[in-house]
Amino acid sequence: MNVRNIFALAACAAAVLLQAPAAGAATGASAPATVAAPTAPAAAAPVGAAAAAPESSPHPLDRADLESWLDGMVPYALRAGDMAGAVVVVVKDGAVLLQKGYGYADVSKRLRMDPEQTMVRIGSTSKLFTWTAVMQLVEQGKLDLDRNINDYLDFTIPSDFGKPVTLRDLMNHRGGFEEGLKDILWTNPQGVPSTEAYLKDHKRPMLFAPGDVPAYSNYGAALAGYIVERISKEPYERYLERHILVPLGMMHTSFDQPLPERFAAAASKGYRTASAPPGPYELIVTRPAGSGTTTAADLSRFMLAHLQDGHVGDAEILQADTTKRMHSPSEQAPAGFATMAHGFFRESHNGRTVIGHGGDTIYFHNEFELLPAEGVGIDFTFNSRGRAEAVYLAREALFDGFMDRYFPNSAAPVDPPALPTALADAQIIAGRYESSRRIEHGFLSLFYVLQQTVIAANADGTISVPGDFTPEPLIYREIGPQLWRRAGGSRQLMLQTVSGVKTVVDGGDPTSVLQAVPLKRSSVLNLTVLTLACLILIWTLLAWLFSPWIRPLKNIPEDLAPQVRRLRLLLRAAAAFDVAYLICWFMILRPTLNLELDFYSSSLDPIVGTLEVAGLLAIAAAVLGIWSASRLSRLNIPRKLPFWGFVTAAGLLGVVWIGFVGGLIRFSLNY
Repeated sequence: MNVRNIFALAACAAAVLLQAPAAGAATGASAPATVAAPTAPAAAAPVGAAAAAPESSPHPLDRADLESWLDGMVPYALRAGDMAGAVVVVVKDGAVLLQKGYGYADVSKRLRMDPEQTMVRIGSTSKLFTWTAVMQLVEQGKLDLDRNINDYLDFTIPSDFGKPVTLRDLMNHRGGFEEGLKDILWTNPQGVPSTEAYLKDHKRPMLFAPGDVPAYSNYGAALAGYIVERISKEPYERYLERHILVPLGMMHTSFDQPLPERFAAAASKGYRTASAPPGPYELIVTRPAGSGTTTAADLSRFMLAHLQDGHVGDAEILQADTTKRMHSPSEQAPAGFATMAHGFFRESHNGRTVIGHGGDTIYFHNEFELLPAEGVGIDFTFNSRGRAEAVYLAREALFDGFMDRYFPNSAAPVDPPALPTALADAQIIAGRYESSRRIEHGFLSLFYVLQQTVIAANADGTISVPGDFTPEPLIYREIGPQLWRRAGGSRQLMLQTVSGVKTVVDGGDPTSVLQAVPLKRSSVLNLTVLTLACLILIWTLLAWLFSPWIRPLKNIPEDLAPQVRRLRLLLRAAAAFDVAYLICWFMILRPTLNLELDFYSSSLDPIVGTLEVAGLLAIAAAVLGIWSASRLSRLNIPRKLPFWGFVTAAGLLGVVWIGFVGGLIRFSLNY
């Protein structure tokens, strides 16, 4: 993995858990739009290739053809990506067309994936149950989507921008909240905070005015679930059980964490790769955002309810009008751009309207997609991340392949001729961008100032944009004023100005945008400063270490020698402190690179707080370095000594800069 992908993975880690843009309805990856996801293995490439070419005419969507196609695709994807298992279910015309398991729920025991019995985690697809519960209470007149959520809470969400946050904002991921990582994932069932405690103790800072800028938010979804709990006067898990799960006959589904004992034996293990040991059971603290555990068979009941106006047999979870309202857009979007539909992602795929959601934990990866007009739904879950994040390529290929086989485009897209304005407009959109879904107020913001998305202008008037799964950038052509479409495809980008910020809107992702990066947050600037600072400080320490073997300094008056030694010692001591300071921060940041998100809990507060206070010593070290170099410059000694003194002082200042810009010197335990 190269340096760029290391930073990509690190930035991704803060956003990956419960992430969710669906493969069909959004990015198809767990990586946020700020970064390119780590590339999938070459061995998995044929999976994507097999699904890439649209069929000239649709295959019949019947059990025989579907099973034959899945049997050829899924087992190969599991082998190529080193993934343990998957379950798939497809519904059509009010009934289950096919449900099937592939691979293993427990590799060591050779326990097969069973669509009826094997329980899998669905991550952010759990949000659809939360939003369904919200709509049930809206239907009963107990909730208003456009009312200030503070009217429903027993604590206050501040109106930093003079606008209240509404339930509609939460459904559209436009609450304005900054991303957060602390305490969202636990693996030890002891001491896990309640949703209420998490929401009150970890209030997310507001980056944007409510309703203005999309920024995917698990905190916002958890707020909605807590509101359901307060208004219904039932615990969130019991509300879902009584009003959705039991009526639909979803008897192998639970939102309890850890799972009730009766389900323990049915739960699939979760894997990084099939060739590695399984990981621990993941406890999602933002429960309404991602705590669901279910079977493929049970999810088919939920799919059928949403495809049949809220009904399955005699069971009703929503009235027909409410269901139609829920599936309709809950925000405006340009033509051809995906939008939110009361918690669903809604887009046009191969000319068909698709609504759905995706969900990711560290180990499990789910896709839930409905074609309402066709009465068809597909859901699949992988229980492994796979070699080099292979699951994301397999996940995208599976849904795209399903659509291209059974609901293909009637005609291949045709690239229009270049616009006369293309060359000039390419220069306007070119630049460095960061995702609206980010962390700015904690030490994890360091990752976001070290790597960003770069859109480049090409000589032919096209633009190059980093791809989700490809090492090579994707090419987009201008098809209208500052409206760009992928060459040979249908995905679009649009350049806008939102709240005075140059903003790129991705037609496939309604939950985040790319915002132009101000100079102080530029990854070029900050990566250069960090690299040079580290090199300078390490060189200073190496010179100190090897000084006994280096010829002694000459031409220093005897009476000045003790003072020169003291000043150089101060510079070297300051450099030693800063190197130790950076190493300590690296040890805190390193688990993010491995997606060990349970590391970031309140138990880490004393260490983080100590390092943040140590930032004051880093500032003092820089002041000391500048003073020492200045003193050296006033002495009658060889000029190279003050010169290297100022070089060391520059390195010390670089650490202070990174500390402030990267959030290391922030004095906040909310990250």
